[in-house]
Parts: sequence; structure tokens; C-alpha cells
Amino acid sequence: MNKLKIFSIALLIYGAGANAQDLDQAKKAIDAEQYEKAKGILKGLLVSKPDSGKNFFILGNLYLTQKLTDSATIFYQKGILAKTEANFNYIGMGQIDLENGNQTAANANFDKAVLSVRRKDFEEFLYIGRAYMNATPPDYKKAIVFLNKAKEIQPLDAQVQLSLGDALYGDKNVNDAYSAYRNSFDADNSVLRAKLQLGVITKGSKAFTEAKTAFDDIIATNPSYGPAYRELAETFYLRALNDKTKYAEYNKTAIEYYEKYMSMTDYSLDSRMRHADFLVLTKDYKSLEAEANAMQKLDKVNPRILRYLGYSAYENGKPDAAIVALNDFLTKGNAKIIGRDYLYLGLAKTKKALVSTTNPDATITNKVDKTLFDSGVADLKKGVELDPAMANELNEIGKKFFDIKLYKEAAAIYEVAISNPNSRNFKYDSFYLGYALYFENANKPDGEKVDIIAIQKGNAAFTNVITLSPTTQDAYIYKARLNSLLDKNDAVAQDEMVKNYEDYIRIVTEKGEAEVAKPANKTKFVEAYNNIGIHYVKTDKVKAKENFEKALALDPTNETAISTLKMLK
Repeated sequence: MNKLKIFSIALLIYGAGANAQDLDQAKKAIDAEQYEKAKGILKGLLVSKPDSGKNFFILGNLYLTQKLTDSATIFYQKGILAKTEANFNYIGMGQIDLENGNQTAANANFDKAVLSVRRKDFEEFLYIGRAYMNATPPDYKKAIVFLNKAKEIQPLDAQVQLSLGDALYGDKNVNDAYSAYRNSFDADNSVLRAKLQLGVITKGSKAFTEAKTAFDDIIATNPSYGPAYRELAETFYLRALNDKTKYAEYNKTAIEYYEKYMSMTDYSLDSRMRHADFLVLTKDYKSLEAEANAMQKLDKVNPRILRYLGYSAYENGKPDAAIVALNDFLTKGNAKIIGRDYLYLGLAKTKKALVSTTNPDATITNKVDKTLFDSGVADLKKGVELDPAMANELNEIGKKFFDIKLYKEAAAIYEVAISNPNSRNFKYDSFYLGYALYFENANKPDGEKVDIIAIQKGNAAFTNVITLSPTTQDAYIYKARLNSLLDKNDAVAQDEMVKNYEDYIRIVTEKGEAEVAKPANKTKFVEAYNNIGIHYVKTDKVKAKENFEKALALDPTNETAISTLKMLK
């Protein structure tokens, strides 16, 4: 009997050790972003150790990481019924409550999780802290509160320090985050994630060479640690953005490192999704289309695949396919919609709306399907409303319509672009909005009235330019030209015209003789003097003559100045 008891105890110890070892392997697979491998280990543990609630909790967390809330809920609910460590699953349920915006329910579940903790238990506080970080949006300050509780109990635990580093970094406390990551790695140098995050902070300060060295050091320690290759890919992507002369070279290297990272994962749908997101960043749309088609073979219903198909179809010159995919995504999918989704749908519609035909004399006539174009502009507006940064993407699109003299359509796009005053192209887009509205109205057929609302918008657009850059001389002359299109009996408009012509003359003159002497500016000076002179013909003949004489000094043969001066005599 004694031998049997010893043997049974040995089995219990071995079983507990085997469970811990397998769970540790699952956690390492999760850390290495090998999610399918981790699922396999955890599902095996649920069969061999169905009484352990923590196994259900870790698997639920993995599903929650992949945004599969229904699957996560199933495992948390099963874990709550387990004989041991069932309390961890209340943390999982609490995180779902946070996702649903139900703080009261989350608090209740977190309270249940810590109800029976002993004096030395700290993991519950650690995972509650992580739950607050993983929620959308994350609450880093609350996470820090719970992680500090865990730290009080186990100040040297590597995972506590790692999680505290994540929370501090999320809370923009970079210095303390760096210290926490370093403490984590010092406590356990097998926690490569902590060393990885030290490199991430270095990368964030644009010290790209030093960041690369940090990630290379991790790979030297463990060549199969995939996240290091992903961070190298992102480092070179950022280098490409910050060095336009080497953009193509660095972007190519970024993609190569990401492919290496992919080879370290299990090519699951989730890792392919992350790959697709990176291909969007690096603008490798051929590869994105191939990846999206490969993912569709694995999962025909995942809505995010439709997003990638839509993006890549548009960029690869297939607007019809883009419209179909993105409409399906927006109407049938349950994924979170972002501004870029509407941006691409709008871009695809406006592109398809443009119909170009070549006449026998080889001239190209451009026409627009107004209904489709207007629908596309409405989608562009939705995109910018959801994410104002999307306004940055409209500059080139508006210019394409402007260059083919579709001024009304160009103006519609630029008007969406300037709805975000913080756009990096705000000044440029404002100028082209006014520019397009001027040409749209200046080129109207004889007898057709100008659009007064459009003139007002153009005036406001040029005012934006002048406010941001008071020495942009063409903003003044085009603002003057806009107002010259209005009724000559409109005293306010005519006064505004004169003022802007005078401002144009002043700005150019202040830039010096070399600027004044440029042929284009001399021509515009003549235009300004003539229009100012015409304005004063009936009210101030002295000022009128003065301006016509200035025009003739620059262009002695100018017919407008000559004939009007004769009339004044």
C-alpha cells in the first residue's frame, strides 16, 4: 500500500509537471505568434487535463486575440465549471464585458476572479491588467493599477514586469516602460518579448540602425523567433518612409523580412491577415491580391478577405471587382469598418465613373457618369468622417481629374480633402479647390451664369492658402479672377477683386525686381492694372488713368489700356 501511495503521488506530481510544461509550450507558441500550434497544444490539454480551468482560460484568450469572441466565450464558460483555477475564466468574461462597453459587468467578473485569491497569488491581477490593455479602447491607467498589485506580490516576476512595460508604454511613459522591459529580461532572459520591446522603443525614436541591431541580437539568440523578423520588417518600412531616396530598397527589404516572419508562423488565416495588413502598408498590391485569393480558399466567409480583395483590385486597375468586393464587405460583413474601406470604395467608383473615348482625330473626350461619381464622392466623405487621415489620400486623385480638365469633379474631390484642416496637403488642396472652381466657372458657355456658391467656396479656399502662406502670390490673383466673374454691379465682389489684385502686386514687388521681371508676372501685372483701372473708370478717373499707364509701361501695345485711356480723354 505504501508503494502504491508513493507511486500515485509520483503520478500526480508528474501529471502536474507535464501539464505545466505543456501549458508553457502553448504560451511560448502564442508569444511566437504560432497560434494554430498553440491551439493544438491547448486542445490536447483540455482532453488530458479537463479539470484545469487555466487551460480553458488561455485558449479563450487566444481566440479573443483573434477577435473570435463567440469561441472565446464558449471556452471561458466551460472553464468556469472546472475543478481548479476556474476563477481565471471570470477574467476572460470580464474582458468581453469591456469590449461590449459594460464596465459594471466587467467589475463584477473581475471581483469573482479575485474573491478566493491567497496572499501570494498574483496572476489574477496580472491577467486583469492585461484585460484592460487588450480591450478596445485600451485603458492603460487601470491596467497599471492592477499590474502594480501583482508587482507588490511578485516584484521580480518577468511576466509582471513585461506587462507593466506594455501598460506604461501604452500610457506614453516611455522611460519607465523601458526600465520595466529591462527588468523583465534581467529576471528571465528567455523572455525574448521583453528584449523585443526594448527594440520597439528604439525603433519608435527613429533610431533605426540601433533597432535593427537589437532585433538581430534576438535572432542570434533564437533564429526561429518570428516576431523579431516582423519588427525588422516594420523597421525597414519606417526607414523607407523616412528616406525617400531609398524608399524602394528599404521597402523591398521590409517585405523580405515579413516573408521570413511568415515562414516562422503556421500560415494560419490569422497570420495571413497580419501579412495582408503589412502588404497594404508597403503598397505591394500584387502580393496582396494573391494573398487575399489564397485566404479566400481557406475561408470563404471571413469579411476581412473581401476588404483585401477590394483594396488590391482597385490598385491593380480593376475598379469593377473592387466595387463588388467592398460593397459585399460593407453590407454583409461583421468586421469593424474603417475609413479606408469607404475611401477605396469611393476611389473605385470615381475611377469607374470616368469614361474616356478617343475621336477619329486622336483627341480624347472625357465624360463622367454623374450618378456613379456622386456616389463615389459620398463614400469618400464617409471615409474621411470615419478617419480624417484619409484626406491625405485624395490629393493625387483630385489632380488626375484636374489635369484632364474635369474641373467640377476635381473640385468635388478637393472639397472632401479640405474637410480635414489638419491634412498634410491642406494648403495644396485648398489652392487646387479654388483653382478648379475658377476654371469651372470661367469656362462656362456664353449665356450660362456662374455658380455663385462655387465662387464663394473658391474664395474661402484661397483664403485658407493666404492664411497659411501669406506670400503665395497666385492665391491673390486667382481670388481676384474669381470675383471678376461675378456681376459687375456687385460692389462687394468688385472691391474684393481690386483688393486681391493690389495684394498680388504688393506681394510680388516685395519679393524683388527679379521676381517682378519674370515674363509671367509682368503679364499678370498688366492684367491687374487693367482690371483695377476698369473698376475705377466711373468713380475715380485719376486712379483709373494711373493704372492704365502702369499697364502700358509694361506692355506699350496693350489694346485694353490704350482704348480705355482714349475713352477717358
